[in-house]
Amino acid sequence: MTVIEVKTLTAESLAKVFDHAILRPDQTTEDVVQGCQLAREYNVASVCVKPCDVKQASELLQGSSVMVGTVISFPHGNSPTSAKVAEALQTVEDGAIELDIVINIGHLRSGLYAEVQQELEEIMKACRAKNKDVSFKIIFETAYLTNEQIVKACEISHAAGAEFVKTSTGFASAGATVEHIKLMKASVPESMEVKASGGIKTLDQVLEFLSLGATRIGSSSSDKIVEEFKKRQIQ
Repeated sequence: MTVIEVKTLTAESLAKVFDHAILRPDQTTEDVVQGCQLAREYNVASVCVKPCDVKQASELLQGSSVMVGTVISFPHGNSPTSAKVAEALQTVEDGAIELDIVINIGHLRSGLYAEVQQELEEIMKACRAKNKDVSFKIIFETAYLTNEQIVKACEISHAAGAEFVKTSTGFASAGATVEHIKLMKASVPESMEVKASGGIKTLDQVLEFLSLGATRIGSSSSDKIVEEFKKRQIQ
């Protein structure tokens, strides 16, 4: 089990909780270059880029400890399983080592739990056959789910073999909340990790989510948050 001790954080260890997001639809290849440079400079955990940008990010981050992550069926989770598998396999081929898969939200809300789990299992099995070191985060889009559905999504994600559960894409009506982080942490075994994402722009948000048990933070403001941490250390 990974636990982040907030009281003992340094700027370096704080940076390592971030998946630096480069996911907006208007972001260009130059934005990917700048984002990867930032990620390398701050030595964050990973970048999270669009599937079409994985190859570029992999080349830019070669030789660094920053992992390349991406998103599958983003942001709505509506693609058929065969398309999700194909997309995921292509990103692994291009160098992605962490895949954030948007769960089929409509099917989950419809109670099609076996189908949702089977889809996740198919994607993960195909990718692990290509690279056994790939890890998976399942995005719930908690803004669209009841608490009961969030608990069920946690159970499905664990049963399917994912390493993380994740709150949000950042493209829904709301992102990570204290209530949902608490609920997700309580609904997964200690072997699973929780990623908070969606609307996270301040150091106070990050520290609160880490104190509640999140171990990874998705944000496009990684550098600003680390710099705010450094300023507070000086004061």
